[in-house]
Amino acid sequence: MKTILKLVNITKEYDGNVVLKGINLNVHEKEFITILGPSGCGKTTLLKIISGIEKQNSGQVILNNKNLAKTPAWKRPINTIFQDYALFPHLNVFNNISFGLKIKKVKKALIIREVNKYLNLVNLKGYNNKNVNSLSGGEKQRVAIARALINEPLILLLDEPTSALDVHLRKKMQLYLKKLQKKINIVFILVTHNQEEALFLSDRIVLINNGVIEQIGTPKEIYDEPDSSWVAEFVGSSNIITDGIFIKDNLVSFDNFEFKCEYVDFGENEKSVDFVIRPEDIIITKKDQGFFNLKIIFCSFKGSFYIIKAKYEKNINNRIYEIHTTKNNLKIDMVIGVYWELENLHVMWKSVDI
Repeated sequence: MKTILKLVNITKEYDGNVVLKGINLNVHEKEFITILGPSGCGKTTLLKIISGIEKQNSGQVILNNKNLAKTPAWKRPINTIFQDYALFPHLNVFNNISFGLKIKKVKKALIIREVNKYLNLVNLKGYNNKNVNSLSGGEKQRVAIARALINEPLILLLDEPTSALDVHLRKKMQLYLKKLQKKINIVFILVTHNQEEALFLSDRIVLINNGVIEQIGTPKEIYDEPDSSWVAEFVGSSNIITDGIFIKDNLVSFDNFEFKCEYVDFGENEKSVDFVIRPEDIIITKKDQGFFNLKIIFCSFKGSFYIIKAKYEKNINNRIYEIHTTKNNLKIDMVIGVYWELENLHVMWKSVDI
């Protein structure tokens, strides 16, 4: 697959505070990439560097084998949709969308044709003369998308574009963005702190924490095979066991129990490992019919499943397991047996602070 954008050892600091610490990333053509991370991790700064709004302290932004170091933001074939959409409040929908073409002195007839084309693309046919201040949040977002796409960028950057929408509209817009990207076949790079949004939209996810990339992978790789306990905790819910032992290939232990696993090459009696079990992978059965028994201490209905928290029946230690289940006959103080399938116990090396 052709690489369209390369970020090479990007660093950025503000007043001595290093925000990005050597970011390397290849973005492929027609790809939907999400840069995911907590507030303050550097993801929006990285987006601004790609667009040219900010300058990196070192490193290169390379687009189609051209170094963009001397290319200002307005000359880059990269457009951005900001969190607040940044529409011109004094201009109607037509004039907002056509603004870029007018700057380029495109002929009026072509402008009219292109605006109508992109209004159709974003499902806003007939909105030409509407005041942007009268539009809903979702409509404003689609005007911003049309304004960005009419300039035919190679890459569209999206800075948390759904964060201002209510939950129902946010889900509709996520589906719309996913379909739109597949339809127009250009690179989308989204910045968000919303894990569900990243998992739903992305071809690949770039997880950033404290200015460094923790992991790059498909949504399934990120969720099923986290590289660190931080990734496992940030993306979805996890039961993380930090005091277990990798006894030998295909065998681990914790809390005086031994369990088979699918992992090899971690050595023998290795303690520098963490184990992850996702809550939805823990299967509830009758007492004494699982790997061990747990006593339920919390039970709450989430909508499509129940969140259960449970501790060892015999007080082996203070470990509390989170379990997601559709079983509806559970209650506090009930004792249950639990188990998981072999492939659902994930082993990884402990993170090392650099």
